Amino acid sequence: MIEIEKVCVDFTAGRGTPTRAVDDVSLHIAAGEIFGIVGTSGAGKSTLLRTLNALTRPSQGRVNVNGVEISALDGKALRQARQRIGMIFQHFNLMHTRTVAQNVAFSLKAAGWERSKIAPRVAEILTLVGLADKANRFPVQLSGGQKQRVGIARAIANHPDVLLCDAPTSALELETSASILALRRKIDAQRGMSSVRRTR
Repeated sequence: MIEIEKVCVDFTAGRGTPTRAVDDVSLHIAAGEIFGIVGTSGAGKSTLLRTLNALTRPSQGRVNVNGVEISALDGKALRQARQRIGMIFQHFNLMHTRTVAQNVAFSLKAAGWERSKIAPRVAEILTLVGLADKANRFPVQLSGGQKQRVGIARAIANHPDVLLCDAPTSALELETSASILALRRKIDAQRGMSSVRRTR
């Protein structure tokens, strides 16, 4: 369950007047629900999405994820809460000096998985996203669509309750975008996560 209550986000540059990116938004998203955030460019879609894992802090209001006010957390408590929230980024955010398998494994190590369970989980997830044969490749050796599949694998590896998608196909060509959307539908059907998606 995601609850956003009267959230506002203001940004201030220097001594200038604050710019309101998100204005008095309230919404509830049920467990397992797929929810889309749609609007014009500059409407605050990404900013709102990023309040759900506290990458952006609300200036007013509160954000609850699974009964925890994530907007009030910091330090270890915030890191623990984020382990239940996966995020697929628009521009992949992969570690270029690590292989595909290592990129996915990193998220599991950060979540405290036992070492003996990481490799089997990585293999399982890479098979799900169609990259089992690319496990030892580096990001520079992958196409845009393959990089986004790594991003998806990393986001869902830790069995998150919530999946945030920040326009993950906007930088991809049409055919590749279609394959990524098909993969996401497959994951939605199998995993039962709450999914919040920002689209163009």
